Amino acid sequence: MLKQMIVAFAAVAALAITVPANAQTEGASGMNAPASTGRVPVNGVELYYEIHGKGSPLVMLHGGVNPSELFGAPLAEMAKAHQVIAVHLRGHGLSTDTDAPWRYEQMADDVAALLDALDIETADVMGWSLGGGVALQTAIRHPERVGKLVVVSKNVRHDGNFPEIQAQFEAMPGMAAEIARGVAQSPLAEMYPEIDWEVMFRKTGEMNAAHYDWSDDVADIAAPTLLVFADADMMPPEHMAEMYRLLGGGARDAGLDGSLRPTPNQLAIIPGTTHYNLMQEATTTVTDHAKAFLAD
Repeated sequence: MLKQMIVAFAAVAALAITVPANAQTEGASGMNAPASTGRVPVNGVELYYEIHGKGSPLVMLHGGVNPSELFGAPLAEMAKAHQVIAVHLRGHGLSTDTDAPWRYEQMADDVAALLDALDIETADVMGWSLGGGVALQTAIRHPERVGKLVVVSKNVRHDGNFPEIQAQFEAMPGMAAEIARGVAQSPLAEMYPEIDWEVMFRKTGEMNAAHYDWSDDVADIAAPTLLVFADADMMPPEHMAEMYRLLGGGARDAGLDGSLRPTPNQLAIIPGTTHYNLMQEATTTVTDHAKAFLAD
């Protein structure tokens, strides 16, 4: 049963892509070509990025395995109001990697270094799943670089996920070769031909199986933060509420006019969605929440 769950977990990312193999962000989203693209050397790797739209800068950070899941319609929607810097995290998409294990903290340092290279002093940051963890760590480790924060579908402790999800991550390194053989036959592999898929799944499993607890650091985040979850997400509703409470939310009634709201931070739980389709089937809802929050 666990083996079937892991293979299904990987297949969600691989089978989500049905665009032509030579398409990158432009083809996946149907949007115009980016205003600029580039690769910047940071911390031993080269990060690929694209810039779309005009307005205040917004760094968008994708979920695990497949950058184009976020950099399709969600990017196009956010680019209507922002200058979006779409980043391929180390070892993902069109970015390079090293032999070192992946860590959320290292990826956050990569984002800060990319902002330095692009001469962007402060930006809003929006991340989903893996990218949500990197967004949190960017706000924790580089608070001066983050204006507002949008974290979509990410836990704050390794045991914040349902036990079966953690079991999948723990088993994934040992099954990386098998999973990789399946993904290698998918359109995803044609989109990102330089990726070593066995390494991808091994490092993904190792990073997420590691024990971590960011609770104290999250409680100290100064950036106004919007948390967004699916109502049938990878973590139980109790963990969503725990994260919101860490940020000062849910401490009291806000009053008739909302003036007694204890924090500028916000929580959204999107009905009828899961971790895996949240940014596909609820794109308008999620991005509407994000745009409204960032515009305040």
